[in-house]
Amino acid sequence: MKKILILMSDTGGGHRAVAHAIRDAIAIRFPDQAQVEIVDGLREYTPAPFKYAPEMYPIWIAHGKATWRLSFYMTNSKLSAQSVNRTAYLTLERYFKQMLRDHEADVIVSVHLLLISPVMDALLSFKDRPPFVTVVTDLASTHLFWYDPRVDRLLVPTPPTFERGLEVGISPELMRVTGLPVSPSFADLLVPQAEARQKLGWLTDKLTVLMLGGGEGMGPLYRMARAINDQQLDIQLVVVAGKNKSLKHKLESVAWDQPTWIYPFTREMPLLMSAADMIVTKAGAASISEAITAGLPLIISDVIPGQETGNMQYIVQNGAGAYPGSPEEVGRTVAKWVAEGRDKLRERAEAARRIAVPDAAYVVADEIMQQAQRERIPTQRRNLLQTLGNLRHHLIP
Repeated sequence: MKKILILMSDTGGGHRAVAHAIRDAIAIRFPDQAQVEIVDGLREYTPAPFKYAPEMYPIWIAHGKATWRLSFYMTNSKLSAQSVNRTAYLTLERYFKQMLRDHEADVIVSVHLLLISPVMDALLSFKDRPPFVTVVTDLASTHLFWYDPRVDRLLVPTPPTFERGLEVGISPELMRVTGLPVSPSFADLLVPQAEARQKLGWLTDKLTVLMLGGGEGMGPLYRMARAINDQQLDIQLVVVAGKNKSLKHKLESVAWDQPTWIYPFTREMPLLMSAADMIVTKAGAASISEAITAGLPLIISDVIPGQETGNMQYIVQNGAGAYPGSPEEVGRTVAKWVAEGRDKLRERAEAARRIAVPDAAYVVADEIMQQAQRERIPTQRRNLLQTLGNLRHHLIP
């Protein structure tokens, strides 16, 4: 039984979603051959304020996008990235070493960019270490934190992320384009549109717009829904408010001009996406990957500067969607797509399917299990100790 440790943190929903997708694919592909443990390395193993990163992240994004953009680009050079990673390790060394002692593994996988270089530094302080695999969870504008040449395998989701690795000096042999892992159950639960609408109780003959704001109901979802409503279109509108109860109540209080369905946080996303014709969603990599797997053209409603800028560009450049830039423009874009008709919508849907990789989770699972078969890797620390031991043997009779 191979032990697999997946490191993530809940700074955005995508990291956990990818971790779970990998875990589920390993369980399906290698039953009774592997034990997968998922650890939030920041929340569970670092002191304040680092441990509160999952709570601080949505607040920062909601109220400080300008400072987020500044911090992303200021740290996204070789010198600054190395400096930040080294400082992080010196600050958190004993915590990450304890994490590695608590969770012995045959292979370590990181799906979070802050848990790569500092954890590698911690691993190299032991006499030997397990193989280390990085799974990149951004689709295009990847930060340098993702690209540590010391890892044993670097799995990237798209050709642009592969090219970025080459630009920063990563060996092409170290990397592989795999797609972004989506839960195997997601694709399995996709059904024909008519069947999905019947199960949900939606109207079967209306062009359907699905709106998402992420698990927390982030972004100007209410304004966008009202902007679409103002267009007075012959559609049905579906809005998922996530865990934001006040947003759900506010949406439910509106007298809508078209059939409108309001949902709280739901785990029936494959069914909802199966039933829709287009999706309005923020530029999170996990949401985008699910949408293109379902063959849905995307209207990108909101972008976190830095990592999500590339996600949006990847969709637009491949003809799978648009980025209007404001709630009012979202409404006008939906109206434009409706006016263009279903044939044009099907073209965008086909463009989305072309860049989807539905079996990415299985490809990543295979790569991880291949690494898990390897022997532990001697570190420079062990080599140094051996050299000193040999020197002592020769010098002392």
